[in-house]
Amino acid sequence: MVVVIRMKKTGRKNRPCYRISVAESRAPRDGRTLDTLGLYDPVAPTAEAQVTLDVERARDWVARGAQPSDTVRSLFKKQGVYEGAAPRTPRKRKGRYVKTKKNAARTAVKAARAEGKAARRDERAAAKSAAKKAAKAAEAEGGAE
Repeated sequence: MVVVIRMKKTGRKNRPCYRISVAESRAPRDGRTLDTLGLYDPVAPTAEAQVTLDVERARDWVARGAQPSDTVRSLFKKQGVYEGAAPRTPRKRKGRYVKTKKNAARTAVKAARAEGKAARRDERAAAKSAAKKAAKAAEAEGGAE
């Protein structure tokens, strides 16, 4: 089971507050937690009052392999959780485009298709404008007689 460190939303309408908590990845956001590491209050008047964190417990959980969310990771960096220890490599985000030979070939095919579509669209537009000019010329010629 993957253990994650994430924020649990508390507070009220237009006044958010978050608990930095450790939970299993399958547990709901505001559900059961294994441990609470601190608080994050983004609306606090001073920067010092925004984050209250037990740094030692956070280091312990990270050392045990708990994966912090992106926001929690940035808060940990600001609070010095990673000082003196090598931070874990960040998780790969889902849906990120990875360049491979296969993907490069697909991209080239898509680009060629797009160029072909643009060329055909330009040809149709040119033919349409030529037809309009011819119709205007024929109308002007017919009106002159």
